[in-house]
Amino acid sequence: MTALQLNAIARHVFLCADQTKPKCCDKAASIAAWDYLKTRLKELRLDTPTAERATCIFRTKANCLRVCQQGPILLVYPDGVWYHSATPDVIERIIQEHLIGGEVVTDYVLTTHPLPVDAIAPSES
Repeated sequence: MTALQLNAIARHVFLCADQTKPKCCDKAASIAAWDYLKTRLKELRLDTPTAERATCIFRTKANCLRVCQQGPILLVYPDGVWYHSATPDVIERIIQEHLIGGEVVTDYVLTTHPLPVDAIAPSES
């Protein structure tokens, strides 16, 4: 697990892509968006911690995020920002402005809903 740097994750990005039954966008468009996200995070070295930055950004390709409109849909946690129309151009803005700059790209926000810290109570054993 250490190789994945799970303890260093600052944000986790989910992108609906390569869907079994595409509903929110064309399957080819979703794959292009996924390939772009993956490539850019690697190029910018955001996918692993560095000597200058102890945190990283994790990415997950989701078959469906259940928002079947205006896709691809991209979700950033823990911020809880749901973006629509996540084409490569929009993803670049999200990377630069939100993931690096800390400012939400309001032009493409579908909704915002950060998960409350106390949303899941610890199980009682």
